[in-house]
Amino acid sequence: MTGSPIRDPQSVPVVAVDSHLPGVPAHGLTPRAVRERFARPPSWQPEFAGDGRRFEERVLLPAAVLVPLVERSDGLHVLLTQRTAHLRDHAGQISFPGGRTEADDIDAVATALREAHEEIGLAREHVEVVGALPVYTTITAFEVTPVVAIVRPTFSLALDAFEVAEAFEVPLSFLMTPAHHQQHEVAIEGLRRRFLSMPWTSVDASGVEKRYFIWGATAAMLRNLYRFLAA
Repeated sequence: MTGSPIRDPQSVPVVAVDSHLPGVPAHGLTPRAVRERFARPPSWQPEFAGDGRRFEERVLLPAAVLVPLVERSDGLHVLLTQRTAHLRDHAGQISFPGGRTEADDIDAVATALREAHEEIGLAREHVEVVGALPVYTTITAFEVTPVVAIVRPTFSLALDAFEVAEAFEVPLSFLMTPAHHQQHEVAIEGLRRRFLSMPWTSVDASGVEKRYFIWGATAAMLRNLYRFLAA
């Protein structure tokens, strides 16, 4: 079953806000704490294994994304991108830099680093890979490995204008606080589909206040990161 995509996720009703869950404490969100957590992972289970859809006669393709945690004076920030509006898949959505694995990529880390360099110009010398989260299967038939990295703030970006409309940062502390996680539910072709969102309001590059609607696979992978750090 392929089903129909959600065209306007922001119009889907919010059925719950996860304010009952504790946030990850500040001492668990430092670069040192994140490194140590991946070096000695706890016993835990990801909350989301994928988009929750079945695929008909579609070969699942390997892919990877980089989850860049940028060191800033006020703590770690997650570097995200907004895709351009003309793309065939996930147009206009907020995502991590990443994409499908190519033949020359030796592993998921190589894919994530290559894609981040191609999409946003993030040079590898600024990136310290600390680990990976479990594979996430998308509705577009990709098996995505989220590669988590600490990024030194000495980098500069050069966006691929064809794929990336904007790059921006969100404090990791905001995203690791479930009171900011919204649960949505919608009926599609007789089936109930739930998804998470983590709306973030900030000022864009032109100085205009903007609401960034983080949802779908990106929000799900961030929720898995929350479960990992909170375990």
